[in-house]
Amino acid sequence: MSELARQIRRVTLPTLLLALLLPACAVPPQPVEARAPDRRVPEVYAGSNAASTTTENSADIDWTEFFDAPLRALIETALQNNQELNMLALEVGISENEVRARRGEVLPQLGVGVGAGIEKVGEHTSQGAADEANDVPEHLKDYMAGFLATWEVDIWNKLRNATKAATFRYLASIEGRRFATTRLVAEIAHAYYELLALDGQLEVLVENIRIQNDALEVVRLQKQAARVTELAVQRFEAEVLKNQSKRFSIQQQILETENRINLLLGRFPQHIERASDGFLQIRPREVRNGLPTELLENRPDVREAEFELAAAELDVDVARAHFYPSLEIGAGVGYQAYTLGHLKESPESLFYGVSAELFTPLLNRNSIEAHYFSAGAMQMQAVYAYERTILGAYNEVATQLAMIENLDQSFALRERQVERLNDSIETSAGLFTSARADYMEVLLTRREALDAQMELIETKQERLSATVSLYRALGGGWSENTAEQEAQPEHPSEVAQS
Repeated sequence: MSELARQIRRVTLPTLLLALLLPACAVPPQPVEARAPDRRVPEVYAGSNAASTTTENSADIDWTEFFDAPLRALIETALQNNQELNMLALEVGISENEVRARRGEVLPQLGVGVGAGIEKVGEHTSQGAADEANDVPEHLKDYMAGFLATWEVDIWNKLRNATKAATFRYLASIEGRRFATTRLVAEIAHAYYELLALDGQLEVLVENIRIQNDALEVVRLQKQAARVTELAVQRFEAEVLKNQSKRFSIQQQILETENRINLLLGRFPQHIERASDGFLQIRPREVRNGLPTELLENRPDVREAEFELAAAELDVDVARAHFYPSLEIGAGVGYQAYTLGHLKESPESLFYGVSAELFTPLLNRNSIEAHYFSAGAMQMQAVYAYERTILGAYNEVATQLAMIENLDQSFALRERQVERLNDSIETSAGLFTSARADYMEVLLTRREALDAQMELIETKQERLSATVSLYRALGGGWSENTAEQEAQPEHPSEVAQS
């Protein structure tokens, strides 16, 4: 071969390899380019007065300080026994194990291996002829014992980014459990106040049944005196029977509510300890809403969506790295021989070796491209999910603020309505006794008064529940362990830098 041909060969082979390698490393453009999420929120909540906006935020108050003692006892039981929370705790553990698995992929893999085999080669082959000439056994055994190691060199941070993505999902699972805690705490509080309201309605109904029975006796006496007809007696008696029937309906609602609370507490049906006296005198706790921007830090679901978004961004980097060459190093050292007696001889049976493989996908990259495109689409999904979570959190707080204001006004008016109707009961009773009003006016007045009292109790229950809903919407009640919070990153950037 001439000198010119050898020079052409030396130049052409590297050039050819480079020409094949560069197109193989090319990354196709994403069909859907992801964008940065819109984290902007209004400066104040809709309908609120900007001048009265306070920087205080009730989300910083732990639920143990927010609720009264009987309700705290129920919540503490639920946090220990609730099956959903316990399942989510296991999900957190599964996510943590995934982080450990990903971290293990970054490090070299070392193992010990033993093996045994037997081989027979054809006599009319070069190896068979050589074995026959050197008196090698026809059935050649092979025994091996040693250490084997493999290591994929993380050139493009593919494995490290996968580890960070798993870490973000682990943190997201923690926030998901905290968000479930806020929902559980709020659900128990709602059911508890509903139970107190039902107790109050039952008490009002029992008192009204007693008063109506007294009125029925009066009507019966007046019938005997021929001042009213049998129709009046029948109508009064029917009203008593109706309310007595309604009493059993409320008792059934009380039982169902108790069972619902017990289910949340993870226990079989039993009596719920509660303080029902003076329900209408319970003063709802004042809730400070703070600034809308604080939702990004206080709401567990917003933080969960942010961690999921950070993980999705890293998934795209991991998928992109699959287009680039991967370098894997292998090594082994041990003993190998065709008889067990020779296996322990050293250095005759000692073997060792080191290898390095550089692999770049060249043809049929459909799987890699599909995974890369899917990762990009899921990143955009995470962007939308994050923005929707922020929007939902803001709207939820704004709705609860308006509800509290409207319920306060509604409760004040219903109180006045009950006062007027209670006065009208005495007035109608006096007019009926003096024959200046008929029995229907008395019946309708008592019926309206009872309905108004029931509605007043329902409004009170809705007002207390609205306070709980606003507290939950602000992100309050999810703090389980202050030390745990301090030990965990406050923002995904802290994980990305680690």
